[in-house]
Amino acid sequence: MIAWIKQLFAGPASSKSIDPMKYLIVGLGNIGAEYTETRHNIGFKVADALAQSLEAKFETKRYGDLAQGKYKGRKLLILKPSTYMNLSGKALMYWMKKENIGLENVLVLVDDLNINFGTIRLRGKGGAGGHNGLKSIEEELGHNNYPRLRIGIGNNYPKGRQVEFVLGKWSPQEIELLPKIIRHCQGACKSYSFLGLANSMNLSNKKLFAPPTSQTEVDKDDLPEV
Repeated sequence: MIAWIKQLFAGPASSKSIDPMKYLIVGLGNIGAEYTETRHNIGFKVADALAQSLEAKFETKRYGDLAQGKYKGRKLLILKPSTYMNLSGKALMYWMKKENIGLENVLVLVDDLNINFGTIRLRGKGGAGGHNGLKSIEEELGHNNYPRLRIGIGNNYPKGRQVEFVLGKWSPQEIELLPKIIRHCQGACKSYSFLGLANSMNLSNKKLFAPPTSQTEVDKDDLPEV
């Protein structure tokens, strides 16, 4: 695996060279109707909204559903892995290699209970924070230096009920606010592809809403895995 990564960034991954105008946007989530409206699937929801805004249609491909669209001369490949969360890295690596996309042109969309609901953070690296999808990607890459859009879902749950919270449905209050969050996140994806990471961080990193007083922003990497 390490040898392949070195080959990917040292030169062509196949007969083609890495295309600097091609981007891979990976929304994390679990497949199946029972997961559709859960907090853990916010990555899928943002991926759906981004594809719709680009008039791109998803097609079932190897390791996931893939949509292809264009934005200001950039080609965006939007992936919803079908591997379930704990094998997300396998899907990401396959499509990076197949489409000759460099890691600097990859963006992972992920739910994050370490930050409050309504807070968005675009980062170029970071720990998995107990998230199985990020853990899988980190294991496949061999490091955690890859861009991700962290979408806060908060931590308003009783002790020991984290998994139920993450895999639970949105509250009525959250449902009302979700459209604004999703619009902001799809805009962040477009900005990332056109302006790059540093410039997009200044535009994208926001607290869109004041969090409920029962939430506490912890921003730790040692929480239980989900």
